[in-house]
Amino acid sequence: MPLTLGPLLTDAGIDPTKALVVRHAFAQETVESGLTGLHTDSTHSEILEYTQRQSADTRRFPATPPPLWVVFIKEGGDQARLWSVLESRGEVENNGIIRTFDAIESEHMADLRRRLVIGWRAPRSWWINAITAAGYPVMGIADAEPIPFPGFDRLVLSHVQLQAVMREHRYASWRTALSSVFGIYLITDTRDGRHYVGKADGAESIRQRWTAYATNGHGGNVELRGLNPSSFRFSVLRVFDPSTPTRDIDLAESHFKDALDSRRHGLNRN
Repeated sequence: MPLTLGPLLTDAGIDPTKALVVRHAFAQETVESGLTGLHTDSTHSEILEYTQRQSADTRRFPATPPPLWVVFIKEGGDQARLWSVLESRGEVENNGIIRTFDAIESEHMADLRRRLVIGWRAPRSWWINAITAAGYPVMGIADAEPIPFPGFDRLVLSHVQLQAVMREHRYASWRTALSSVFGIYLITDTRDGRHYVGKADGAESIRQRWTAYATNGHGGNVELRGLNPSSFRFSVLRVFDPSTPTRDIDLAESHFKDALDSRRHGLNRN
């Protein structure tokens, strides 16, 4: 049985009853429409702005669109390549010609951006309900291009991004780098700003410790159990060569707990 879009939406946590699927085509809009149109050299931000601005004519766009918009770009006669998934927070302006939405990029299907190609069965429709699009065939999923490791001092990851780093082929160099060092890391709960300072030493590299967080959200730490990891942000405070004595790593961990006051006002218990 051929693969369709539906299982990919479900796997990404997208409820087809709460989403629409858009296919943009490269075309020049009329002056009367108030829209700018797209071309082959349109930037990512221009495509985002174009998607945020829709016709006030509800025959062209739903009066009350669902919160998630799965956006494709036309490719070939009857195909479309995934651009991104937007989360709409609602309409913020309507001048009678153009409705502007507060729509931002979400992490849904982020690993399939510019890789997923589907067949488009409604050539005259540029948007459809996701329930209908769920039956559209997947024509191909291209290999992901490797993403260069940014360096330990630039590494800041959400929990969703951490899961991608530990799972996807394009982050292979990141996993290699994280496997090569011990160190002190920081988890920040962005809901209230509380810190958790942790360490990777002995038999566990930073990659091994972070793999545990990617898997269950708490990494076995009592302090983090019961918290929602979707608001966690992961970063590295200091790295050590694997030959570094455990005592030196322990001292560094204690220093950062003191410096960040993560025992009294954070998530560390000791």
